[in-house]
Amino acid sequence: MPAAKTQSRRTAMAAAAAGAAATTVVSGATGFAAPSLRPAAIAPSAAAGQAGKASSSTGSTNGVSAAVSAVGSAAALAAAVSSSSRKQQVRQGKSKLTRLATATATDVETECINAIRFLAVDAINKSKSGHPGAPMGQAPIGYLLMAEEMQYNPADPEWANRDRFVLSSGHGCMLQYSLLHLAGYKSVSMDDIKQFRQWGSKTPGHPENFETEGIEVTTGPLGMGISNAVGLAAAEAHLAAVYNKPDMTLIDHYTYTIAGDGCMQEGISHEACAYAGHLGLGKLIAFYDDNGITIDGHTDLSFTEDVGKRFEAYGWQVLTVTDGNTDVAAIRKAIEEAKACTDKPTLIKVKTIIGYGSPNKADSHDAHGAPLGAEEGEATRKQLGWKYGEFEVPQQVYDTFRKHAAAGAAKQAEWNKTWAAYQEKEPELAAQFKRAVLDRQLPDGWADALPKLTPDDKGKATRLHSQDCINAIASTLPEFIGGSADLAPSNMTLMKCTGDFLKGSYSERNMRFGIREFGMGAVANAISLDKTGLIPYCATFTIFSDYMRGAIRIAALSQAGTIFVTTHDSIAVGEDGPTHQPIETLPSLRLIPDLTVMRPADGNETAGAYKYAVERSKLHSRPTFMAFSRQALPNLPNSSIENVQKGAYEVVECANPTLILIGTGSEVSICVDAAKELESTGAKVRVVSMPSCEVF
Repeated sequence: MPAAKTQSRRTAMAAAAAGAAATTVVSGATGFAAPSLRPAAIAPSAAAGQAGKASSSTGSTNGVSAAVSAVGSAAALAAAVSSSSRKQQVRQGKSKLTRLATATATDVETECINAIRFLAVDAINKSKSGHPGAPMGQAPIGYLLMAEEMQYNPADPEWANRDRFVLSSGHGCMLQYSLLHLAGYKSVSMDDIKQFRQWGSKTPGHPENFETEGIEVTTGPLGMGISNAVGLAAAEAHLAAVYNKPDMTLIDHYTYTIAGDGCMQEGISHEACAYAGHLGLGKLIAFYDDNGITIDGHTDLSFTEDVGKRFEAYGWQVLTVTDGNTDVAAIRKAIEEAKACTDKPTLIKVKTIIGYGSPNKADSHDAHGAPLGAEEGEATRKQLGWKYGEFEVPQQVYDTFRKHAAAGAAKQAEWNKTWAAYQEKEPELAAQFKRAVLDRQLPDGWADALPKLTPDDKGKATRLHSQDCINAIASTLPEFIGGSADLAPSNMTLMKCTGDFLKGSYSERNMRFGIREFGMGAVANAISLDKTGLIPYCATFTIFSDYMRGAIRIAALSQAGTIFVTTHDSIAVGEDGPTHQPIETLPSLRLIPDLTVMRPADGNETAGAYKYAVERSKLHSRPTFMAFSRQALPNLPNSSIENVQKGAYEVVECANPTLILIGTGSEVSICVDAAKELESTGAKVRVVSMPSCEVF
């Protein structure tokens, strides 16, 4: 963007900030200033004249400096508003917006928003590393969510009916840490804020759900978070359809996410958001932080598409807030409209200035990925009228956030009463809800449903054994949910006891992901990380796991209990040729820490792999990757569900072998045949099946 245009935007931002800081406010107002007192209400010529006088008095030609100097002039203009106008505003103070349970006077509201900004500025300056621009621009959104809109209880971060929040632009994580701290989460103290990005801290450089209570999912790779949000919203829709009754509602919450320009450019967001629109997930609300800046500079270098039209084509409702920096009321109204639309997800396109308030770095990539620095931090304090020192938060800010958190605790108390009544009126469903959702336990004897075979049973492809296991589990575990990336008839992953999870049939469990492997993986991960006991699986060909490698890695990192089901595990895939033959795929997957790779060799090993994967998902929230064959395989001697839990065992026993052959999956039977040939030459051969190197 031309320098003149950037300077013009900075000047406008500075003038707005100056006016907001200097204006007298009316209790119960909903923006930085009461409507008639906002800078926009001041005649442009008057504002320009005051700025010009300030400029001439200092001899400065810098528009930003002029705007900063005009703070006093803006205050004088505000004071000139007639007293009758102010009285009229007071009389109107009981509008619908001020009837909010946690309605906040505008001066306190401004302090809340600026507290978020300066916690981010100070923490990033102290760490000498981080991304201050995003939290400075997103602060009004964050304030509205955590101080007004969301239902949550810091004392119980995993309350089943809490609203979910995902910061898809995870590099701006000081926004989320600031909000958690202000709301009273014990996981983020002021000392934790001061330890931002330090070794061993609870405030790492990107949000990590396994480190910090209150973080729903791990984000960092752009686009992953908004895709996870789709999965969280899908989980809500499913559980609500299964458990809610007309007079008793157990599941009724929203999923919110903030995504940036980078998220919108990554392909995974296209996959997952198209799927969300198809499903009509009306309780998914996404904020697009449209600040026009990435690391390279202004986004018009590479990104000029109309994101709103794209999302409308997906089937989303699209709303726009033209001033996300100061017009809190407009953001609030957009949230209200989003909640009123129940049959579509909503994208709220919020136009912000990255690094809002910084006189010299706002609206530039300088505010994106580096600290503002002490000098610019001080200048920003003056710009926004922030009179507090580093890491200093006024008590009224804490009071505002804690008041809303207390309201969330009260909502949970009401929910507990509903749950008690539910147990009386719906004992069977209540028992299931308690086991599957609240306690997150498996029923006794669930694994007895898994098939057991002998070497005399006719061999078949392990993908067919997988189908048998999926259907055995589906009939036993109502929390088992998943599907394939348009390969269900080939992956053999359809559950026969349930229908398709679609708009209007959320209670069903066969998810039709379409040809969207990466989005599918992210959605499935979030269904596990929803922490409501669901056991998700997703399926494709083994070779196409490359399309969702990022989601597989994040599943392992973030402790998601996703079961990745893949078929066509070797060169024996028929006539498709080398494009479909996984050669290096499985060895590379085994290199991912905390991912268990299972490659069963027959029917019993397949059942053992599912027993392991289901328990690892449900009880430990960890992922398992499974690879099944297209071709038929014989049932092996000594194979059993129990032996799979060892990771490796002897298929052909030999006391003092001269040679040990170790195979996995469809190569084990080849090893058995080879051992017979070798034994005919006098060799003593032991054959070991190793369904999982990691378990062994």
